[in-house]
This record gives sequence, C-alpha cells and structure tokens, in this order.
Amino acid sequence: MGALMRLISPGGAFARHQILIFHRVPLSRDSLMPGEPHQGEFASLMGALKRRFSVLPLPEALDRLAANELPPASLSITFDDGYADNATVAAPILSDLGLSATFFIATGFLDGGRMWNDTVIETVRRHHAGMLDLRPIGLGEHTVNDATRRQVVETVITAIKHRPAVERAELVAAIAQHAGDLPDDLMMTGAQVRALAAAGMTIGGHTVNHPILTRISDEEARQEIKGGKQTLEDLIEAPVDLFAYPNGKPGQDYGPAHVTMVRELGFGAAVSTSPGVSRGDTDRYQLPRFTPWDRSHGRFLLRLLMNRFGLTG
Repeated sequence: MGALMRLISPGGAFARHQILIFHRVPLSRDSLMPGEPHQGEFASLMGALKRRFSVLPLPEALDRLAANELPPASLSITFDDGYADNATVAAPILSDLGLSATFFIATGFLDGGRMWNDTVIETVRRHHAGMLDLRPIGLGEHTVNDATRRQVVETVITAIKHRPAVERAELVAAIAQHAGDLPDDLMMTGAQVRALAAAGMTIGGHTVNHPILTRISDEEARQEIKGGKQTLEDLIEAPVDLFAYPNGKPGQDYGPAHVTMVRELGFGAAVSTSPGVSRGDTDRYQLPRFTPWDRSHGRFLLRLLMNRFGLTG
C-alpha cells in the first residue's frame, strides 16, 4: 500500500498533501466516543503511517508544498480542541516514533474548562439507568441504559449543536443538573501546552470558546480568533502561525469574512474540515483535512487513497 500511495501521490510539482484530524485518544475504548481511537489503536495507526507515508510537521509541509519540494505520499497529523489526552497519551506515542503533530487549541477551556459537548457526554455517562427528563428545556425524555447511552448523547448534541451560543450554554447548564460531579481534567493545562511546544510540536489557534463563527457577529468572531492567538503566543512565547476553524465546514461554520480575518490577524495558513488534499494552488487559508474513522489499517489506507482522488465524503 505504501508503494502504491507513492506511485499515485508523487512529490514535487505534482504533490498532493493530506492532513489528518484527530480529537481525542483515550486510554481504552470508550463506547460514548466510538470514533476516537484508543491508545493501542492510535499507536498502531501511527506506526503504519510512519512505514507507508512521508509524515511531516504541517508548517514544513506547507513550505515544501509552496516550493514544489514535497516528497511522495506526504501527510501531516493534527488535533483539534486541546484535550488533555493529546498531551498525556498521543504526544508520547508520536515522540517515540519520531513524529510531529499540530495541536489546535481553544484557549477558553485550558486549566479546568470543559467543552459543551463533553458536558452532555459526561452527564449521560453518569446518569443512572432510567429516564433522563429534558422536557422542561424542550429536549424530550430519554431512556438511559448501557445500550442507549450513545444514542442519547448523539440525539441531544444534534439538537443543540447549532443553537446560538448563549442559548446552548443555558441548555447545557440545565442538562448538567442531572449529573453529579463532572470532570474538570478533560482539557489541557497551560503547562501541557508549553511542554508540547518545547517538545517540538506545533501549536495552532482554534479561537477562545470554539464558537461556530457564522453564528456570532463579525466583531465577536474577530475577538475569538485574536484572543486565542494572543493567549497561546503568551503561553509558548513564540508566534502562532496556524489556525483551525471551529467545526470547520466551509460556508456553514465559517465564511469568506472569517478567512479574511484569519489572514489579517497574522496567521499564515488555516485548515477546514472539508475532506480532500492540498496542492500547490490550494488556498492556504482553507486547507482540507481528512478524518480517519476506520479501525483496520486496510480500510483506513483505502480511504486515504479515496481521499486522494476526492472520493471521501
């Protein structure tokens, strides 16, 4: 498969660069997050990528893409949001293999914060078997047991994901009342961000509070993008040159005005969550990325081939 990828994905002027997205790497399989590879799966996948691809730090890859100097079958690894297991589980695996990654961090959740979707997940995880009554906030009544917890999470998250930020926060706070103590260690600390940068990993911006940019005013969006960048630069005492749009679907989660903001605020490139590959003429402020959902190496590598030809949805 590696030889085939190098044959159909040559380097130089004909290069096609793939960027992978990850979010979490739990220590063991989590039934409420079935799409997230656990520690063993992630280590195995990274080993396979190292054997079959030219895995490059994203900043280096973008410079070499612009110069028509990418090697064949080039690929970069990225993480979104800033989960603590990125630092405690994923980064040591990458370092042991001599690989690098870019970590896009929403700074408002550092040092004890929790993203809204995780509040939903952890509330459902902790809710005793029986009925979860969310009718008072217009979200229905849900039967919760080991067989239904994942579906309840998906249903509730889907129902509130695109609500205005203030309304969504109010709903999530009401949902959290159905849980006991919720975890405050899911996201990185500032010290972990500094340690990743010191270890040679790339730190990228991902706003402060991870809003869907099209759902807030332009002034709020600019402050979110600018504030996240400034906080990270203060933490690592170095420029932050890369940005990831929250949620990241072009035209839905961000628009042309936000692309302009990112450029004007001093970022050198930005990534979306639209699948595909980057070429020399790809907009550096809307670079596509690919999410590796597949468990087996064979299926994952096949989907990488499909992504190379624009066949991955």
